[in-house]
Amino acid sequence: MTYFEPFIHVIVTLLNAVSIIILVFGVAKATYDFVRNEARRLPRLETAKHNNIIKNYLGTYILLGLEILIAADIIESIMNPTLEDILVLAAVVVIRTVISYFLGKEIAETKIE
Repeated sequence: MTYFEPFIHVIVTLLNAVSIIILVFGVAKATYDFVRNEARRLPRLETAKHNNIIKNYLGTYILLGLEILIAADIIESIMNPTLEDILVLAAVVVIRTVISYFLGKEIAETKIE
């Protein structure tokens, strides 16, 4: 297993970087769409409807980023299977899974017409 450790650490670092890129891209895109939506000066209800769509798209980027981070944490903990690392991983996975669940639920409940 020691032979693969440097390779696995590179993979985990790449997964973390990909996750950050996805999150930053999603936030940048949502910010751009929000500013563009506000500049159009539509009626309030129409603006709120468009902002809801933007929020849902941002939520999907956040969910994808969280899922990739969870995968990276699982891979990393397989390489360092100490009890402390496993407990930290369990806590992180639970927190991220709860966030993902409620964010996914909110996106599903928001109707986009």
